Parts: sequence; structure tokens; C-alpha cells
Amino acid sequence: MALPPEKPFQVLPASRGTAWLVQSLGLLRMQAGRLLFIAVLMQILLGLVQVPLLGIFVILAIPALSAGILEAFNQTQKGSAPGVQLLFAALVSGKHRGRFFLMGALIVAISIVCVSFVLGSTTEIDEALLLRLQQGDLAALEELDPTFMTRLFFSFLISMAIGGTMTFFSIPLVWFHDRKLGRALGDGLKALMANWKPMLVLGLGLIVVFLPVSLLMMLFVQLTVLGGLAAMLGMGLVMMLLLLFQLLLFGTQYCSFREIFGLETVGTPEPEQDEGQLLA
Repeated sequence: MALPPEKPFQVLPASRGTAWLVQSLGLLRMQAGRLLFIAVLMQILLGLVQVPLLGIFVILAIPALSAGILEAFNQTQKGSAPGVQLLFAALVSGKHRGRFFLMGALIVAISIVCVSFVLGSTTEIDEALLLRLQQGDLAALEELDPTFMTRLFFSFLISMAIGGTMTFFSIPLVWFHDRKLGRALGDGLKALMANWKPMLVLGLGLIVVFLPVSLLMMLFVQLTVLGGLAAMLGMGLVMMLLLLFQLLLFGTQYCSFREIFGLETVGTPEPEQDEGQLLA
């Protein structure tokens, strides 16, 4: 049930981390095919980041697309079959779209700061080499200083960790509870810190799950050396495992939010008929 206004979130015991993982697996099993198709579509959209101008829009839309996947899990929890249109539900919602784009811009700004810090603490890159990198020449990566590459890699990891921490609860707070962005960020961080015990258990559980997944991926990667159909099959299986694990992460995000903040009586945001929205 939804929490009363005077109790913005629950503080739960460590054991709930394992429960969220089990619940996520259960939801994923209920609608694996539909959820996997939605995840594939999202990855196709993310592949457009290399397209000029359109790529910027896609990057800013990532929080809104994430809200769409959470809504797909919400419909699964209700016993409904999630449709592919749910992926775009937050994008077509005039009430929420601006907040999600602003959230995306904030994440981009954090990434730029992290990367700029690394670039500022290293020697300058040759302009010709930088131009090749901007043009997508992967061979140019081999000419970069290994120390620089290591620092750049860790800067991306740090920016992803910061962005993931900020948006873990703020995305569902904006979408399901209609919170303003500032309050969603603040309440989300407070809930994460207050529930650090179940979150730690959840993180350890995800690591345990990922170990056999990574071993399977290594096995499937071996198929790519054979070339031909085996290579295509191997890469396809690797991508499927990665997508399933990504869906598992979204599922734990949904399950933990649903219990910590309450969701059952809040309801799904209603579509705005005058804008012809796709949310079912």
C-alpha cells in the first residue's frame, strides 16, 4: 500500500535485498518475451547516439526510456502484458518529459565534469589523433597512452556510479509519484542512504548472479572465433544474456522502490488524451 505523507519512505532490514532480487526474477519470468523485446528496442534506440543531433536527444531521453521500462514492470506486476508503447510513455507525457530531459542533462554534465578532470590532469592529445577519435576510428584507441585510457575508463565508471545513484529512486519518484525533480533527487538519495543495508545485500546478490552469467558469456564468445553462423549465434547469445541481466537490474529497481516508497495505490500516470499519448 502507499505510504502516508508523514512517512515518505520505509527503512527496511537487510534481508529485503535478497527478496527484491527474487521478486525481480519472478516478474521477469512472467513476461520474459515482452520485456526482452522492449529492452532490445531500447538498445536499438541507444545505438542512435552516434547520429549527429539525434544522438544528443537520445542521451537526454535515457531517464525517460528507463521510466518506460519500469512502467513495463509495473504492468507485469498488475498481471497485464506490457506493450512496447510503454517504453515511450514518459517521452509522450507532457507533465513528465521536461523533468526527465533535465535529469538527462544533469547526468551528461556530471559525465563531462568527470572526463574533463581526467583530460585536465594528463598530457594533451595530438589534434590529429583526437579528430580520428571523434570520427569513430577505433584503431586510434590503440595509439593512446595506456595510462590515459585507464584514467578515462575509471572516469566513466565514476560518472556512471554517480548518475546511477542519483537516478535509482528519482526516476520512479518522478514517474510514479509525480515528484518535482529537485525533491525526487533529494528523497531518492535519502532513501538510498537510509536503506544501505538491503541495498548492500542486493548488490552482493547481483554480483553472485552475474558470475555464472559472465562465465556463460565467455563461453559464447568462444563461438565467435569459429566465424560464420557460429559467430552470429555466439554474439546473439551474449547480447541476450546482457539484456536479461539489465532487465534484472530494472526489476530490482522497481521492486525496491515499490516497497520503500509504496506504489500499489498510487497508480500509473494517466495518458493525456489531447496529446494522443501511447500509454495504455
